[in-house]
Amino acid sequence: MSVSIGQPVPDFTAQATSDTTVSLSELRGRQVVIYFYPKDSTPGCTTEGGDFRDHMADFAAADTVVFGVSRDGLRAHENFKAKQGFNFELISDKDEALCQLFDVIKLKKMYGKEHLGVERSTFLIDREGTLAREWRKVKVPGHVEEVLAAAQELNAAS
Repeated sequence: MSVSIGQPVPDFTAQATSDTTVSLSELRGRQVVIYFYPKDSTPGCTTEGGDFRDHMADFAAADTVVFGVSRDGLRAHENFKAKQGFNFELISDKDEALCQLFDVIKLKKMYGKEHLGVERSTFLIDREGTLAREWRKVKVPGHVEEVLAAAQELNAAS
């Protein structure tokens, strides 16, 4: 079962950078952006994370917290976060529980070979824990600005 717009997102708990545990239920009352990306320290993922980093004050002003998620381990996440100066936490999803919940594991092609990988996707969850918006098959340029606009709009409406 995966999440769908207008439906409550099932509660989850996951390990993240800075020795934190993220529980969706503990974030009630705030908007949450969860973005999935394929791999730490790769060009597109670095650019996307940097875009979120550079807009973090605007997300905070819209009462929205941001989490990046990939299947990388916490050590890789900590290195990636430190090297890029990310001002938000990265969730390690080595067991793919969140990836499955949000249905982001897709058949991808690289160099003519097919493999299962994370499809770049972003989800905006409202203050009550309901999925408000989703973006799948994300192209990085301009994406964070679109997510921010949706978060600001949702914040203004509540």
